[in-house]
Amino acid sequence: MILGSGTSFGVPVIGCRCRVCTSPDPRDRRTRTGAVLEDAGGARILIDTPPELRLQLLAARVRDVDAVLYTHEHADHLHGVDDLRAVTGRRGSLTVYGPAATIAELTTRFRYIFDDTVVPPEGTSKPVLRAEPLEPGREVTVAGVRVLPLACDHGGTPVFGYRLGPVAYLTDVKWVPPEVLQHLRGVEALVLNALFERPHPTHLSIPEALAVAAAVGARRTYLTHLTHSYSHVELAARLPAGVEPAYDGLEIPF
Repeated sequence: MILGSGTSFGVPVIGCRCRVCTSPDPRDRRTRTGAVLEDAGGARILIDTPPELRLQLLAARVRDVDAVLYTHEHADHLHGVDDLRAVTGRRGSLTVYGPAATIAELTTRFRYIFDDTVVPPEGTSKPVLRAEPLEPGREVTVAGVRVLPLACDHGGTPVFGYRLGPVAYLTDVKWVPPEVLQHLRGVEALVLNALFERPHPTHLSIPEALAVAAAVGARRTYLTHLTHSYSHVELAARLPAGVEPAYDGLEIPF
């Protein structure tokens, strides 16, 4: 399920009165980018912890997650991490995974979570998390699900995409290396970021994302990390067959 489909600003953008920010279509309300995958056995893997994580999980009626995969360390993908207190308060510890640089930044930026010497005052709590770095191209099993981390470029910042069986999730990528395209062959559903019509230094443009989608050849491709430059209806009308905009709450069967 797509929990959030918007850029780092979110949609509506603060102070903006454009036609998309004031749209009555709920698909045009885009919180910061995140997703949750549930496999046939019921395991739930969260991808990123956006600032609206609490609201996203409540809206999606997700009561528990079994692990977290981080794509990279930018604030719009990381700063909802404290909302995991509600999860670990019921189940105990939770393991979070991601690129080594992201794990290092996570444990530094949120030292109070990962430093065992920081003990919350009696009557309070903190998330109980274990952090594990992943190696690109090396498949691991997370909560019983086979996960393949895929190293991409975010305009000079390393970022991981993930293949989880028949599904692949790539956000905040500017360039998808040829070896990653090979790893994506055969996926049924691809979630891919697409920003503007024009080129952007750190994200795929819509034309660039469509070129990646064509190279991968997934049965369905969903564009995420969307701006307020276009409404859901407008973007959907101009995309080729097999490609559609993602929206908050979208369930993708596989």
